Amino acid sequence: MSAERLARRAAFPYDISVRISLWLSVLVVAGLFGWGAWQRRWIADDGLIVLRTVRNLLAGNGPVFNAGERVEANTSTLWTYLVTFGAWIGGSVRLEYVVLAFALALSIAGVVLVMLGTGRLYAPSLQGRRALLLPAGALVYIAIPPARDFATSGLENGLVLAYLGLLWWMLVCWSQALRAYPAEGGAPQDAPDNVPGRFFEGALAFVAGLSVLVRPELALIGGGALVMMLIAARGWRRRVLILVAGGLLPVAYQIFRMGYYALIVPGTAVAKDATGSKWSQGLTYLANFNQPYLLWVPAVLLVLLGLVLVATRSRPWWLHRQVPRGYGWLRRTVQSPPAVVAFMVLSGLVQGIYWVRQGGDFMHGRVLLTPVFCVLAPVAVIPLVLPDGTRFSRETGYLLAAATSVLWVAIAGWSVWAANSPGMGADATRVTYTGIVDERRFYSQATGHAHPLTAADYLDYPRMRAVLTALENTPDGALLLPSGNYDQWDVVPAFPPPPDMTPEQRKAYKPPHTVFFTNMGMLGMNVGLDVRVIDQIGLTNPLAAHTERLTDGRIGHDKNLFPDWAVAEGPFLKTHPFVPAYLDEDWIAQAQVALTCPATDAVLNSVRGELTPRRFLSNIVHSYEFTKYRIDRVPLYELRRCGLEPPAPRNAPYTGMPATGP
Repeated sequence: MSAERLARRAAFPYDISVRISLWLSVLVVAGLFGWGAWQRRWIADDGLIVLRTVRNLLAGNGPVFNAGERVEANTSTLWTYLVTFGAWIGGSVRLEYVVLAFALALSIAGVVLVMLGTGRLYAPSLQGRRALLLPAGALVYIAIPPARDFATSGLENGLVLAYLGLLWWMLVCWSQALRAYPAEGGAPQDAPDNVPGRFFEGALAFVAGLSVLVRPELALIGGGALVMMLIAARGWRRRVLILVAGGLLPVAYQIFRMGYYALIVPGTAVAKDATGSKWSQGLTYLANFNQPYLLWVPAVLLVLLGLVLVATRSRPWWLHRQVPRGYGWLRRTVQSPPAVVAFMVLSGLVQGIYWVRQGGDFMHGRVLLTPVFCVLAPVAVIPLVLPDGTRFSRETGYLLAAATSVLWVAIAGWSVWAANSPGMGADATRVTYTGIVDERRFYSQATGHAHPLTAADYLDYPRMRAVLTALENTPDGALLLPSGNYDQWDVVPAFPPPPDMTPEQRKAYKPPHTVFFTNMGMLGMNVGLDVRVIDQIGLTNPLAAHTERLTDGRIGHDKNLFPDWAVAEGPFLKTHPFVPAYLDEDWIAQAQVALTCPATDAVLNSVRGELTPRRFLSNIVHSYEFTKYRIDRVPLYELRRCGLEPPAPRNAPYTGMPATGP
């Protein structure tokens, strides 16, 4: 293709006011978003979970949370490896600062890309007109306080924004590639015959395919984009290119996941039963997100704004079917700006419905930010056509300018109010019946740091400093359980090492330390990689992950494995007085027997046994079965489920009758 055609495709000849206003809008919104996110900077406990995996990767233990146990504790595969790459490049730079820089930069990049994509969407219809492109949807998004909270949280939210912004921009370019570019007089020119190019189409397919590696549920968006491309493609070669570019990396990683982790989805999806249904809790989560900011207000304003723009404009030039020969009605309809706009809005709605059905999250607003971002993309910026003063028309008249201006001012006013909203108010840091909290404010209050950024900052969280003391005080190993006293841990001693160990053996001996606690991020980053960190909700504990979801449990924490199992499966003393009084010796003994259940043993061996080629292939074959497998968290019930005989009771059950004897 000639350089002239490439240049003509790359830019539209519109009034300089459009170009300047677009870039000013981008700079203002990016600056406000970056400044607002920095003022609320922090790294969440869940963000630190990723860094524990990164530490293990850099140490050569593989992409695991605990060495020797293949558990995928992070939902976003791409985020894990991106942070690992940044840590490798950064060398001695703290991991927390690496992830902070990545999260903030990608969040800003996402907003910039979505605005540029929307600016390109409107640019052709502004040919020869004096107009301004003003921030609208982008302004709404950055005004929502959770959007600024999660811009630096250490979670993958920034990566999601950057990914969606890039995909949106590329889809807009792809949708316009077949349309003719109007000349100065406004008449369409002939469309180029070879657009879009193979390289661009392959790149778009590759980006669409990355969706499942950014977050699994984004496969609905990336997969939908690939389907649109396949429908619009001309010839089998293009379709093969799209399939290979879009599917090669995700399929390769899926095979790796099935063989390495013995699951068909990330471990977090198993822990949270992501395919489950909790509509009532999801609607509560939606109301919790909407109520503090009255999100229905900008929704109504943006809908009215869209109606005004449609009603006061003549038929846009890009609806004219000036496309190359060989394109049928379906193809040219799919590869068009209206189809891309509808696809993005529908994708956002589907994402929102998915999260409401799943029950939402325990973090205020977090999982609904992505649906909001998708829905706002087509109106990230909006055109304000300036009256030309020479004629009154639907396209350049005062009605359009006045109505657009009034609605935009209302949106800007709401944005200023929402940006300064107190959010959840008094309930922000309390775990109420909804189970939802403002995570940033919660951890700021709990640690005493306005901006908890590093693992060291989280040492001021209850029990954190005490765990380091407890580990030092148990040189022969122990299981640490959280005590009711925030300054101490309950200790279950490990089996003592053999007394006949030689000095060399004693020096090489690694005491078995395990800590059983909910907050795995702060804990995992403040202890060594030789300390096994597990939880009762299953994010890092393969046994807990395979328990059934509790019907009325706190969302995101609705699995709860009893600590008796941790005692039973480890090399720890299992009787009183070595175990805390609140643990039952019979339950521990029953859990020991339950762990011998053949199906349970197979699941655990799939991630704990040596990874040989034979085991890798076996894991692939059984990954679906292992993903669906569930156990009962009550040891006695689990014995019955598995058909095992309960061990003899250690203590006679209380009958109310006095003990008798010879």
